[in-house]
Amino acid sequence: MTPKKRFFLLIAVALGLYVASTGVSYALFRNIRGSSTNLMMPINLGLAEKKFTRTGEPRTEMCPLNGRLQTKKEKEAWEKRRPLGVMIENHLDARPQFGLNLADVVYEAVAEGGITRFLAVYYCEGGAEEIIVGPVRSARTFFLDWISEYGKNPLYAHVGGANCDAPTGSGCGNGAKADALGQIGEYGWEDYNDLNQFNIGYPTFWRDYSRGVATEHTMFADLQKLWDIGKKRDLTEKDKKGVKWDEAFQPWKFLKESDTRVGDAPQKVNFGFWDGYKDFDVSWTYDPAKNAYLRTMGGGAHEDALTKEQIEASVVIIQFQTEAPANDGYPGNVHLLYGTIGTEPAKIFQGGKVIEGTWEKENREARTIFMDDDGSEIKFYPGKIWVETLPLGNAVTIE
Repeated sequence: MTPKKRFFLLIAVALGLYVASTGVSYALFRNIRGSSTNLMMPINLGLAEKKFTRTGEPRTEMCPLNGRLQTKKEKEAWEKRRPLGVMIENHLDARPQFGLNLADVVYEAVAEGGITRFLAVYYCEGGAEEIIVGPVRSARTFFLDWISEYGKNPLYAHVGGANCDAPTGSGCGNGAKADALGQIGEYGWEDYNDLNQFNIGYPTFWRDYSRGVATEHTMFADLQKLWDIGKKRDLTEKDKKGVKWDEAFQPWKFLKESDTRVGDAPQKVNFGFWDGYKDFDVSWTYDPAKNAYLRTMGGGAHEDALTKEQIEASVVIIQFQTEAPANDGYPGNVHLLYGTIGTEPAKIFQGGKVIEGTWEKENREARTIFMDDDGSEIKFYPGKIWVETLPLGNAVTIE
């Protein structure tokens, strides 16, 4: 074979190898991507739903967060861990959310631009494997004030957060508290009870790009894996010093289920957070048959994508608070502050009735207490609790 023929033969062989390797790489990438998509989608939902059916299991154990009776098996699980707060977003592209209906307590407030966000607090439920929660979003300072109520070093899961790096002389330099990430460091939470996705990553957190929305609306987390991270950090029912999380925890007061009264007619509670943001308007409709309130948002039933059920609550609390821009130098001045410390009016809905009262919170770690017009602490109906924060002066209508 002449040198010229050998040269062309080598070129042909190299080209063939390149084409073959490209084909193999494409096939492998396609299979891996398909596998990743499956992992990114909520998996084994049937298994999770079956575990939460609890058919035949008596409910005899009271959840300390909301007074609901749970099974002994669930109590065995929650006694080995501590409360876990997860930031779940409510942008239109984040809906439907996963796992909201499994939270013991949920807080809702505007994060920015009229768009609300949820702090879902898990403790008594969430024992099944592969419970998907999300989409998970960033931290805000007022949510830190609320999760701080749940004992010593509550677990707190989020994806980054509001921060403040403006120069001295702006709201930041003057001590504004819209700096959620800075506060997490100040509280000693960083790398301990703080579960920031930026520091943890896959497989506890992952993105589901199959939803076809912007990246910021695609982050999900595995509830059990979040608790497992806490366990690795010596944060179970006790911390590494042996201090129990609930040593100074102040639970709310609850009625016995036998003492709760069932309303004899439907009742619908309507409110909005910001004018012109109808997609975030909320209605809670009391169902006498369930002795619970069913949630509607933006004109439609608000359903949980995990449980396939409309979100419901035994108690709906509306707490009115001052709302103001943080003036922290952040572009657009979109960061908000709420007056979480102090006392202001509140409306408490349970059993088809409304109690006109007030809320009171002494400091960041103190429990928010809800009182009636006589100044006595209100005893809540056992069951899931939703706390809605509205700006002072917002209208609430009852039908």
